[in-house]
Amino acid sequence: MAARGRRRIFIDVTPLRQSRDLRILLGGQLVSLLGNQLTLVAIPYQVYELTHSSLDVGLVSLAQLIPLLICSLYGGTVIDSTDRRRLLIRVEIVLALCSVGLAFNTDLGPRLWPLFVLPAIAAGLTGFDNPTRNAIVPRLIGAEHISTASAMVQVLNQVGTVVGPALGGLLLAGAGADFVYWFDAASFLVAIAAAGAISPQPPSEHATRPGLRAVAEGFRYIRQRQGIQGAYLIDINAMVFGMPRALFPAMAIAVFHGGATAVGFLYAAPGVGALAGALITGWVAHVRRQGLTVTVAVMVWGAAIVAFGLTRNLLLALLFLAVAGWADVISAVLRNTIIQLSVPDRLRGRLAAIQIGVVQGGPRLGDLEAGAVGNA
Repeated sequence: MAARGRRRIFIDVTPLRQSRDLRILLGGQLVSLLGNQLTLVAIPYQVYELTHSSLDVGLVSLAQLIPLLICSLYGGTVIDSTDRRRLLIRVEIVLALCSVGLAFNTDLGPRLWPLFVLPAIAAGLTGFDNPTRNAIVPRLIGAEHISTASAMVQVLNQVGTVVGPALGGLLLAGAGADFVYWFDAASFLVAIAAAGAISPQPPSEHATRPGLRAVAEGFRYIRQRQGIQGAYLIDINAMVFGMPRALFPAMAIAVFHGGATAVGFLYAAPGVGALAGALITGWVAHVRRQGLTVTVAVMVWGAAIVAFGLTRNLLLALLFLAVAGWADVISAVLRNTIIQLSVPDRLRGRLAAIQIGVVQGGPRLGDLEAGAVGNA
């Protein structure tokens, strides 16, 4: 009875015990996430140091948006028509080279254009990388564990989001940006080794050839599923109009009178709340009205972001961001569950890619909106 009660509250780790490949895949992803989160702090901080403009920080995210959206659309068709493990390895190698390029740019004296170009290339590759992982996971577990696996992925994401930015701020202030980028490059080597250790992931029997027809097939499927449409639209709305992270460097310095460490804490705070929320998502598997719960969670997110914008106290600001992160992870787990349970394997890469375009593209549009308004 006590064990059942714990499963109703805390995340169930049964899928990890049952699947060796899942353990390896998620382990490699965790290491890579830590390195990636360090870089996500270093890039806007370097841009702000060079330009002193929140708008330029937002434009860095905008430069990443178009490659991300294009590669997400096409990448999904590739994911559905090739061995997903091999594709993941190739993408991770190029991502590692992008981090090496950022490190060299810093070592040779930072210039602004590589801080736009290399993250844009990496963002495009994210349109292959993250959807490939998402499309592999359901093959490694049973349908009854989809929501649990979604929660596990969120736990990993939030561990990276919490530890990465906080550590990134400390490393920026101490070791410098070049060390951060070299660390990120090394983390990709771990992810590559992990991907190589899992079993082959060949395409489905009825896989469609890559191209515009395959893209159109994915969108036709979405058009027939209102639940999936709602999951996408509500996330776009929350991220575009309620994601203030482009303002974090300016607010850390001008509002909270801190430096690189304060920037790292601001980026980490939503992840703290999200990690706490993800660890106690045992109840999510038993939610019947998933759409209504997503709506309520996004409303809480919006209210917390408004409160963050009104405070001038750093500790209160971090608290409100943590509440926002907690609400966001509940929404994310349920949205991913809705999508994964309604998509056949032959379309899973395309739907995962579109989802990544929404999840990654929304915050980048939000960065532009927040940066432009903040600059004004």
